[in-house]
Amino acid sequence: MEAVTSLMRVHQLLLTGLDDLLRPLDLTFARFEVLVLLSFSRRGALPLGKIGERLQVHATSVTPLVKRLEVSGYLVRNRHPEDGRAVLAEITAAGRAVTERASRVITDARFGLGSLDERQCRELTRLLAGARAAAGDF
Repeated sequence: MEAVTSLMRVHQLLLTGLDDLLRPLDLTFARFEVLVLLSFSRRGALPLGKIGERLQVHATSVTPLVKRLEVSGYLVRNRHPEDGRAVLAEITAAGRAVTERASRVITDARFGLGSLDERQCRELTRLLAGARAAAGDF
């Protein structure tokens, strides 16, 4: 229980800190993750279902993220050209620009882990790898 509570609390603290850093860019960390995923995709566009799958969140969580990003001008939604039922989210030039700025902000803040040195970060990653692998996380 102690380990889980500590892990969950650090998760909350990291997200709050990262959200605070990204707020001036009209982003949250969750919206930033969507933009990064789209920017790394071959065409800069993915179906909403695929976004949820890759970020490991329920599809109903993706829709509000995408809507907010669209309002901000960071992506557009279009009908999938091959599957009329699916909707594609496509990153815009403004979305690519803000993703680059946000990446610099987060990197400069050492992803919220500034209190840990490189060795500790590697050790933390190693410690968590087993639990991630057991859960089928890629």
